[in-house]
Amino acid sequence: MVSDRIDGAAECARALAAGEVTSRALVERALARIEAAQPSLNAFRVVRAEAALAEAEAADRELAVGARKPLLGVPLAVKDDMDVAGEPTAFGCPGAYPPVAEDGEAVRRLRAAGAVIVGKTNTCELGQWPFTEGPAFGATRNPWHPDHTPGGSSGGSAAAVAAGLVPAALGSDGAGSVRIPAGWTHLVGIKPQRGRISTWPRPESFEGITVNGTLARTVADAALLLDAASGNRPGDLHRPPALDVSAAVGRDPGRLRIALSLKPPFTAVPARLDPRVRARVLALAERLAALGHTVEEAEPRYGQIGLAFLPRATAGLAERVREAPFPELLDPRTRDAARLGRLLGGAPLRAARRAEAVLHRRVGALFATYDVLLAPTTAAPPPRIGTLVHMNGWNTDRAMIAACPYAWPWNVLGWPGVNVPAGFVGEGLPVGAQLLGPAHSEPLLVSLAAQLEADLRWHERRPPRPSATDARAA
Repeated sequence: MVSDRIDGAAECARALAAGEVTSRALVERALARIEAAQPSLNAFRVVRAEAALAEAEAADRELAVGARKPLLGVPLAVKDDMDVAGEPTAFGCPGAYPPVAEDGEAVRRLRAAGAVIVGKTNTCELGQWPFTEGPAFGATRNPWHPDHTPGGSSGGSAAAVAAGLVPAALGSDGAGSVRIPAGWTHLVGIKPQRGRISTWPRPESFEGITVNGTLARTVADAALLLDAASGNRPGDLHRPPALDVSAAVGRDPGRLRIALSLKPPFTAVPARLDPRVRARVLALAERLAALGHTVEEAEPRYGQIGLAFLPRATAGLAERVREAPFPELLDPRTRDAARLGRLLGGAPLRAARRAEAVLHRRVGALFATYDVLLAPTTAAPPPRIGTLVHMNGWNTDRAMIAACPYAWPWNVLGWPGVNVPAGFVGEGLPVGAQLLGPAHSEPLLVSLAAQLEADLRWHERRPPRPSATDARAA
């Protein structure tokens, strides 16, 4: 029997190195929890039971002869937009996809750090929406409230970590797709600097707006996974300087100047901050002030930043649709967005990419006065399952923008952001707040997030553990 105290990534790695537990025992526990939770939460698209057990036994042999790696023997999960050798990469799409031959670079680096990949988590079709539902796999549910979504598009990874199925997981973030589900499942979610974690075999993902990131219950675990997965290979278009983010977890951030931004950035349709979410973000701002930081309301000069997002997002989607082996099975909303992407893929895309330098200067001017920007992660708590999945494209966009207007500008900029839990609203629905910084500011953001975590102890509150007996119909 594995102690429930051995469940964070760092704690698992420590216990394995100390000989207190075997990798096989940890992986067996993870697989048993996944099997019990799958009927109710539906977090996984692929479960690698046989392969993961074999990899665990290999890790135990390494541990027995004294090998030490940051994640040696630790069971983890990755989002199903990342290649794992021998498994399909369907990225939320319907159809029978063939297995891929090689690991993607992020997965390769996790394996090099000793991790055991127990499975691939659900994501909405090509990662487009802040909910994780679709005809290919059904609905993934929120461990805190199974009638609600965990968010998206990294909803499967968020649900798996929040429910304690795995200690941490990789996701990807193209418009908040790590930060939004982290906020809606009471997790830490790190969207790192563009290129920090390679997207290879793609030199960049979705015209550079999508990056790979990490989800965990604690800042230390999210930083550990980030450091293990980080790095580049020849062919990557974005190659930021190396950082040791984990070293910042116990570091005093000092007294910081923090800008509090509550106004949604430029959006094509109205977006309003739910008063309940506003109250939780303001409470977090008060805690930061109590910790000695100066917190003042100030708004970045976003301007019409959405005009730099839409061509990149839709052109990137059009590229994925061109590669899809079963385009006729894709959601009509996906096909419509891809058609728009083909229209915007020429001069508008080039203009959108050129605008990034201007936006860096304009939005970055805020950081001449402030060290960190604090903003809501979402404008609303997580919606109910089924709310968005059957809408047409226009109504989906309107609902998505209304609920999630805050995260995507940092994808245009390519800069780091960290979701931290901000508490609960209504009937116990989690919401989050973002700590946002300029280029390469992950250590500062992580140091501040860890200080907040030590004060608020958010990782000590967990949802009820799901089981096969409380399965709900998808």
